Amino acid sequence: MKTEGIRLDQAVTEAIPDLSRSAVIRLIDENQVLLNGRSVIKSTRVTKEDEIAVTLPDPKSPAAQPENIPLDIFYEDCDLLVVNKPKGMVVHPAAGHPDGTLVNALLYHCKGSLSGIGGVMRPGIVHRIDKDTSGLLIVAKNDFTHLGLASQIKAHSFKREYRTVCLGSLPKDAGTIDVPIGRHPVKRKQMAVTESHSKPAVTHYEVLERFVGFTYVKCILETGRTHQIRVHFSYLRHPIAGDEVYGGKTPLFLGKGQCLHAAKIGFIHPRTGRYFEFEAPLPFYFRMFLETLRKKG
Repeated sequence: MKTEGIRLDQAVTEAIPDLSRSAVIRLIDENQVLLNGRSVIKSTRVTKEDEIAVTLPDPKSPAAQPENIPLDIFYEDCDLLVVNKPKGMVVHPAAGHPDGTLVNALLYHCKGSLSGIGGVMRPGIVHRIDKDTSGLLIVAKNDFTHLGLASQIKAHSFKREYRTVCLGSLPKDAGTIDVPIGRHPVKRKQMAVTESHSKPAVTHYEVLERFVGFTYVKCILETGRTHQIRVHFSYLRHPIAGDEVYGGKTPLFLGKGQCLHAAKIGFIHPRTGRYFEFEAPLPFYFRMFLETLRKKG
């Protein structure tokens, strides 16, 4: 692993985004991170010529338990699988959702063969989508695959295409939303467009169809911040239909939560170097909403 002249803990965190800074520091303290073959302290400055070796610990027995929950699998091999997550399913266990999650289902289906980088609560999870967002997710079965996919996400070469319906009529048929996203300064469970403690966030969009009071849109993520599409369209004052958190409440939307579907993903397989692309059709709730809008005019 090579990096620029920054602190060791920062360099490793940036190189392996699925590891938190605290996890990286713990690895450094446990001599699991070597700089040019030797142990050093976390604040050591590194240069692009330095070699950093990280030894990841064996995954601990997951706190989440396997559950026999059906999965809509689009593709699977010995390194990864692509899953079409239904609306309403939580990706990994958290407060208020200890079971019934995608991770519980994966633990049963994969019988423990999942990458350990995400920790005991997120084994195999390379990227996430919200509970009430439907669509495609890629899951890594080993750390080699996880790191390879994570590096593509960091380099913005991992394709993520969404479908959504927003409120109102977007003024342009296509455009790019390029404003940073960070934690909301007051509502700590929400994200917001802010310059304070934020990260760059870029969403490209294209109008697919216009209705009275609504716009059907294709979105392509260049970055993958938490709630990115929801926050960006709320910032434009065209929130996602059904998204009560970010201002998209509307009686016309028949579903619960936002009308947002992760329709397509594309990536280079870390093991074979082959490019894969998968597309999930619009789920029933989304199709019915579009039909309602078309009948409305």
